[in-house]
Amino acid sequence: MQPSQAPNPTPIGDRSHLESASKAHWLAFLLVLVTGVAVRLASLARKPFWFDEAFSVEVARMDWRNFLHLLWWREANMSLYYLLLRAWLHFGHSPFFIRSLSVAISAASIPAIYWLGGMLYNRRVGLSAAALLAVNVYDIRYAQEARSYALLVLLGTLSSGFLAVWLRRPTGRHWRGYVVASILAVYAHFYALLLLLAHWLALGWAGRPGPEPERPRRAGELRRAGIVIGAAVLPLLVFVAKTGAGPIRWIERPGVRDLLHVSVYITNGFPAVYALACLAAVFPRRKELRGRDANWETWRVQFLLLWLLFPVVLTLVLSFARPVFLPRYMIFCLPALLILTGAGLVSVPTKWLGAVLVGGTLILSARMIPYVYTHDFDTERDGVGAATNFVLDHNQPGDAIVFHIASTRVPYEFFRSLRAGENTASPKFTARLGPEILFPRQGAGLRYQDFTGKPSADFLRETVPGHARVWVMLMNNGTAEKPDPTTVMLTELLPQILPKVERWRFPRVEVRLYAGE
Repeated sequence: MQPSQAPNPTPIGDRSHLESASKAHWLAFLLVLVTGVAVRLASLARKPFWFDEAFSVEVARMDWRNFLHLLWWREANMSLYYLLLRAWLHFGHSPFFIRSLSVAISAASIPAIYWLGGMLYNRRVGLSAAALLAVNVYDIRYAQEARSYALLVLLGTLSSGFLAVWLRRPTGRHWRGYVVASILAVYAHFYALLLLLAHWLALGWAGRPGPEPERPRRAGELRRAGIVIGAAVLPLLVFVAKTGAGPIRWIERPGVRDLLHVSVYITNGFPAVYALACLAAVFPRRKELRGRDANWETWRVQFLLLWLLFPVVLTLVLSFARPVFLPRYMIFCLPALLILTGAGLVSVPTKWLGAVLVGGTLILSARMIPYVYTHDFDTERDGVGAATNFVLDHNQPGDAIVFHIASTRVPYEFFRSLRAGENTASPKFTARLGPEILFPRQGAGLRYQDFTGKPSADFLRETVPGHARVWVMLMNNGTAEKPDPTTVMLTELLPQILPKVERWRFPRVEVRLYAGE
């Protein structure tokens, strides 16, 4: 009997070359990850905290009873982030530390997009997408903010990744990963539902890649995933039905200039470069994109295009009836753009030329990073912190304060806590630093009822006369030419009780001091 021949071994020279290439690849990925973390930590506390960030912190450190009441009553949209921040605050309260939670989450998105890009295409595309994310100024901007946008990017990437890997290797672990990541993404931000709709469009309209005999079974498992996800996010859907569009009524209708600005922000100032790279990734499959061919090479392009474009187009169309489009709410579409861009950049025939194109794009992109440390994109940072410090610096014993809208008290409490170095939930703290709060005040410390409402004329007539000086902080109260009704009431009523008025203006905030003669 002739002995069976062993498979031909890989030549030693070729094996060494492969090992060297693999080491170089992982060293490059490590460099990308370290760079991504470094640029997100740099100048982390340079920008002042503003209303939204202070709001996040004060919600997260309420007592459990008020915290849960507030989530159900008003703030369920970012409930997952509030829970994570609540745990994070046990270890520190400085602005740098608070924002570092978003940095950690954003840094985790770099290996996540590497994984997804590698699975949809190959390791070169995954590495290119990860590098583009590491230096993307739009992602860096929101990685340095105490809000849920970095979490939305991470969970959107993981949800899409588990869907793609399940289609290639349909195991129970991958199915569960998709379900869990999708549910968490919706609780990170309600707009993640648009991503899930894009997923189902990619599976329904574009088809399901994979062997034909397995498609009925996969369709059944996808229906089961949809049922589980729907049941899990039902409380959030009930919350949205209960509150309606009220929480986002402040969103303005977008114009062409707004869209042009967004295209510049998300591409680090070079939209033409990113657009050409995306076209290079799409062009080879241009004839099959309208069909239901369902082969992997076509489906992945359809999938990424739907992920990138469907949420944006839908919200823009809906905004003709009621504005619902906000650029930062669309940040979960960013990974799709970067993966398509990475695929286009490395699609050239020679590896060295692809490396040059990726490197050149990264150099161009990195030039924008210093800009993001001193500028915001689609919002104007308010001066509520400076206004709070001004009041605390100039208040006198016996002073009181009224907030034009209840929610303005929330950032005021945060900046008071920085001055005192302790948690504002303490009743002793509330009593001893700053003017006595007249409105809103349901008790010692913040209560969930203190987040909404406006002072009435009858309330002010009853409470103001007992004080020689009363501060008023106004925010989001219309314009100087057309103030809102509460501002008009305050302007007319308070001088009747305390005739001497002084005014100071801060970005988007006005402080007044009413005193007797």
